[in-house]
Amino acid sequence: MTLSIDERKAVVAYRLQKAQNAINEARETAKLGYWHTAANRLYYACFYAVTALLLKNGLQANTHSGVISVLGQNFVNKGIISKEENRLYGNLFELRHSGDYDDWKILDEKDVLHYIQPAEDLIKKIETIINK
Repeated sequence: MTLSIDERKAVVAYRLQKAQNAINEARETAKLGYWHTAANRLYYACFYAVTALLLKNGLQANTHSGVISVLGQNFVNKGIISKEENRLYGNLFELRHSGDYDDWKILDEKDVLHYIQPAEDLIKKIETIINK
């Protein structure tokens, strides 16, 4: 996808807004005890932020695993995103995937709740990097 500078800025801003919306959805659905939905929204909140970061830097990936790989190669290996933050993102991917696709996986509070604040922190960090 070839975008002008203004179009790229608009898409980056849109994805960051989607990240904020999704983290709010995660927080609210967790309050209601919808753990599968909360896990899904946590992952997608971070996914939207990460893809905004990639786009801002002229990078892209075609799969969710590809996004993880491109993030690692371009931001984790350079020390911009920590290994712990990258592990968080990977864990959220796995949690979302098993919650969405594993028929017998039942997510509960202990699986999800501890990820909310770290996911919020990662999104804030990505926003800071983008806005530099």
